[in-house]
Amino acid sequence: MPLVLRRLNKVIRSRTAAFAAATAALAGVAGCGTQEPDVERGRALFIENCGTCHTLAEAATTATVGPNLDAAFHAAREAGMDADTIKGVTLRQIDNPREVREGEPNYQQVFMPADIVTGQDAEDVAAYVASVAGIPGIEPPAAEGGPGAQVFAANGCAACHALAAAGASGTVGPNLDETLPGQTAAQIRESLVDPNAVIVSGYPANTMPSFADLSEEDLRQLVKFLLESAGEDSSGG
Repeated sequence: MPLVLRRLNKVIRSRTAAFAAATAALAGVAGCGTQEPDVERGRALFIENCGTCHTLAEAATTATVGPNLDAAFHAAREAGMDADTIKGVTLRQIDNPREVREGEPNYQQVFMPADIVTGQDAEDVAAYVASVAGIPGIEPPAAEGGPGAQVFAANGCAACHALAAAGASGTVGPNLDETLPGQTAAQIRESLVDPNAVIVSGYPANTMPSFADLSEEDLRQLVKFLLESAGEDSSGG
């Protein structure tokens, strides 16, 4: 074999071995939990803890404070990265987010704190992200409760609000089971299209986005769902 080809093969084998070692190390990080990850639980934890900063299609979250996880991992999947490796990468980012030091150009931006979830919670979130991030065409699962519940789910409302009927437990915004009962359809609609019209005590202005760009039918269905379900006991009691 010519010398040039031998050297080329050596380089290829060396790089392949290095990639395999890195992949194995990341997979080892992913498998360090005390029990099998619960992906459904991870989804709920992601929406509550991560959905206010990250876009992830399957979770119906659309925030842009942090990276778009679908965009970030789509290219990685295209390059051959598997779910175990994506899980390991996600765990490492949760444990040790990128530090931006004072004086760097993007120092003023908001960055993820370390250990936003820990232990088994982190394992579940990472397993969930690894199972859905960057998959072309993926959509949120169908929500129980009719068209209005689906609009609620598809627009990431659970990332900020608690609503028992939707299985939502967000804490960024008001608990809808506590604040919506007694309101009229017109008042709920106003809160959706003009969130700063009435600010709930204890919550800052300019936090909730306007949903004025929803279609009239989606807006009607969402108002109907909120009007009928807020304050109900989701267990049927």
